[in-house]
Amino acid sequence: MVVLSQPPALEHCSLIKTCKPTCVFTGIPVIDLRDPEAKTLIVKACEEYGFFKLINHGVPMEFMTRLEAEALSFFNLPQSDKDKATPFGYGSNKIGPNGDVGWIEYLLVNTNPQLTSLKTLSENFCSYAVNDYILAVKRLAFEVVEIMADGLEIEPRNVLSRLLRDEKSDSCFRLNHYPPCPQLQALSGRNLIGFGEHTDPQIISILRSNNTSGLQICLRDRTWVSVPPDQTSFFISVGDALQVMSNGRLRSVRHRVLIDSMKSRVSMIYFGGPPMSEKIVALPCLMAKGEESLYKEFTWWEYKTCAYNSRLGANRLGLFEKTANASL
Repeated sequence: MVVLSQPPALEHCSLIKTCKPTCVFTGIPVIDLRDPEAKTLIVKACEEYGFFKLINHGVPMEFMTRLEAEALSFFNLPQSDKDKATPFGYGSNKIGPNGDVGWIEYLLVNTNPQLTSLKTLSENFCSYAVNDYILAVKRLAFEVVEIMADGLEIEPRNVLSRLLRDEKSDSCFRLNHYPPCPQLQALSGRNLIGFGEHTDPQIISILRSNNTSGLQICLRDRTWVSVPPDQTSFFISVGDALQVMSNGRLRSVRHRVLIDSMKSRVSMIYFGGPPMSEKIVALPCLMAKGEESLYKEFTWWEYKTCAYNSRLGANRLGLFEKTANASL
């Protein structure tokens, strides 16, 4: 177990939200990427949950454990050493610029290999640990969205993957560390929220974590349920951009992370995003004759700017719904 060098005192985190205990959900779709029916199962899972667990994914376990070990080594450094990485994507407690806070520290970098942030991450970690993992997960993302396109009967099948493959793709990679919080007993049975509820704005998110629980998703009936951890698998989430491109057929999943009192949680997430100038609009091939788009057209830059200027839990897509405009 690795502990944050100087974990914030609970009394200094009065802005961090808490929640009541929830049940463990055993109904998360589990999809074998090599299953001949994977294309159908992926679409069904994204329609019903916006979320699924992926097994037999082809990413070597060695890549995952090696990067996790590197991440823990970094996060266990003295706080003064970690703070030196702030210009290159390190942060703690504060989530975004609008007052959201959490029980978390993280590294966030763009995955464009030409950018300084990724180069710096590779220099601070073992370079092949970072590069091997990110390249493997990128390839997995390309494959998942192409199989998804097959299930949606989109032609050509690279309509989604070309956006992630583009050299100007605005994709990013995030390492999250949630230190244990022994003071949880002071919360009288409530859980401390390490990362508040939100949807991911990109096209797709691919998450891998250690075996510490904490991830929760919100079901269609607005019930929060806990996702059992599995360090050998990936969890795939639909993002807001994909919800728009599918005209609401696939739904981005609202999720959050709770804190454990004894064990730290480490998660690694690849967020697959389009180029900044890409127009995000419902794909005509997914719309029935006479069906209208639920959302007005916007560029990824416009939506990303809106998303990161809003509170974490806001319904950011609501600002782009055509019905919302009609009621103004």
